[in-house]
Amino acid sequence: METGIIIAVVTIVALGIGLLIGSVLFKKASKDKEQDAQAKADIILKDAEAKAELMKKDKIHEAKEKFFQLKAEHEKSITEKDKNISISENRIKQKETTVNQKMEAQQRKEKEVEAQQASMKAQQEVLTKRKVELDQINQKQVAQLEKIAGLTAEQAKAQMIEALKEEAKTAAHSHIKDIMDEAKLTATNEAKKIVVQTIQRVATEHAVENAVTIFNIDNDDMKGRIIGREGRNIRALEAATGIEIIVDDTPEAIVLSGFDPVRRELARLALHQLVTDGRIHPARIEEVVAKVRKQLEDEIVEIGKRTTIDLGIHGLAPELIRMVGRMKYRSSYGQNLLQHSREVANMCAIMATELGLNVKLAKRAGLLHDIGKVPDDEPELPHAILGMKLAEKYKESPEVCNAIGAHHDEIEMTSIISPIVQVCDAISGARPGARREVVEAYLKRLKDLEAMALSYPGVEKTYAIQAGRELRVIVESEKITDKQADVLSMELAKRIQTEMTYPGQVKITVIRETRSVNIAK
Repeated sequence: METGIIIAVVTIVALGIGLLIGSVLFKKASKDKEQDAQAKADIILKDAEAKAELMKKDKIHEAKEKFFQLKAEHEKSITEKDKNISISENRIKQKETTVNQKMEAQQRKEKEVEAQQASMKAQQEVLTKRKVELDQINQKQVAQLEKIAGLTAEQAKAQMIEALKEEAKTAAHSHIKDIMDEAKLTATNEAKKIVVQTIQRVATEHAVENAVTIFNIDNDDMKGRIIGREGRNIRALEAATGIEIIVDDTPEAIVLSGFDPVRRELARLALHQLVTDGRIHPARIEEVVAKVRKQLEDEIVEIGKRTTIDLGIHGLAPELIRMVGRMKYRSSYGQNLLQHSREVANMCAIMATELGLNVKLAKRAGLLHDIGKVPDDEPELPHAILGMKLAEKYKESPEVCNAIGAHHDEIEMTSIISPIVQVCDAISGARPGARREVVEAYLKRLKDLEAMALSYPGVEKTYAIQAGRELRVIVESEKITDKQADVLSMELAKRIQTEMTYPGQVKITVIRETRSVNIAK
């Protein structure tokens, strides 16, 4: 029993001693670990402090470099500003010097003007006094003359005017007739002036119709796309085609303006393709314009070939065929040149058939008579002479060349075909409605011409002929003398020129006929 108790006590004591030893060992191990951790922490802290110090030094260095860079830029900017300010100050000083000089010059001029005005005022006063004195002397002389003559000054003037009136009229008419006769001897210069004035007047009537093309669009939103950002599309299109493109408030329409119909047609076709495709930008515009230009040239050649085939004309030089095609895009007083040339060719053929001449040669000359209006370079020559030179260049027959050159009387006619071409050209151009005039306007102009001439006393009959290019006035010989007939023609010409609008020129012919009639019984 006691032995068991002892064993138990010994066991308890041994267990307590073991626990005490274990606790001491655990505390020692924990302390060792804590010391190791503290040492490691100290090492890590030292490394962190070292890295932080290094980073701090780097940042301070970068900040110093940035500061010096900004300082240098700032100093440079200040230097440039100082330089600009110095330049501006110099300019201002120069302007101030110039202004001062101008002001001094102006002050000198003002003093000179004041001196001149004072001198002129003194002269004016002297002249006024002299005028008063002369008026008084003149009044005394007039009073003495009236007393001697027994007439007042007004009565004397009236008698003198009445006595010289008819004499002055006759002398004036004779003088005018002499001047006109002299002018006819040197009519070349006057004719040139008349032609220039006629062209200027006619151009105002037809320039708009012949210089613009209207391009219709589906909606106004397309206008913005055609113009492009900051106008780059429209500038590219104008540069590529040479045509002015006007985009204004006109609904669903764009105006193509230019004096070359071929370029206007090129711009119209290019715009049509661009609008249809929807892709509109400068590169695409250049591509489409180049493509359309090639198509248009091919179409011009095709039109020329088709025209020669329709008229039965063979062996024409390729360049002449191309020029015939270009006639489609030319006009004269609104009349399409290709239609006009085809019409002249057909009429020449009919006349040649009736006269028993060479029909093919006449038709060939009729088609080519206005070929001088469509060359690419357009030198300063009359179109008839230029057309003749082109025909000679491309080996046309002498009869055809002479007919082309002589259809406006620039050269002498040496072939029987030449007058035929001239007559047919006049018929085609002068017939009513040929040159873009409606029949009502054409008839009204003729009636106005005849009515204007009939309004003068002594006029018996009036006839407007040659499609209104000539006005024939028949007067009564008992009421109108030859000199009065000359005066009437000049007055009519002036009135027509100032009161009427007409293409070309109007010739006024006044006819005074004297007849002696007797009857034999």
